[in-house]
Amino acid sequence: MPPTDSTPSPSLLPEGRIVGREDFGAIVRQALQAAASEGWQQLLLSDTDFADWPLGERAVVEALNAWSRTGRTLQLLAREFDTLRQRHPRFVGWRTTWSHIVEARACRGASGEGVPSAIWTPAWTLERIDPERSVLVASRSPERKVALRERLDAFWLKGSPAFPATVLGL
Repeated sequence: MPPTDSTPSPSLLPEGRIVGREDFGAIVRQALQAAASEGWQQLLLSDTDFADWPLGERAVVEALNAWSRTGRTLQLLAREFDTLRQRHPRFVGWRTTWSHIVEARACRGASGEGVPSAIWTPAWTLERIDPERSVLVASRSPERKVALRERLDAFWLKGSPAFPATVLGL
């Protein structure tokens, strides 16, 4: 029987405490590939500005393309999206194509470290608890998933719509 969003996935995604910038990038790539291969319905990506995420890489955008099907939703939460636009043009193109499944909100009033750096899914979570040193905690624990989601939801409610798929102007 294939995994569902409510059951632990058999993927090789790590669990526990992890340290390292390269490990962070590798785990983000693995998570997005797992989202595509395991059919996760929902993703929430959160960071201050996504500056050091590998979102602009061809392999990441290909994984997102494979994941993007009917019924999927991606929520993006950040303090601001200007850095993401500048550093990850492939992702910006993907976001434009798949605008109907992406909702983005900015918490401009949040302090620099206020917006959690995290990936939340119904099956697995990753949180960068110390972005400066790239200290991560990955988990399938229901308690950790609920606690992280509650924190992310609180920021989501404080935020305002941002990062539009297109920018209209005269």
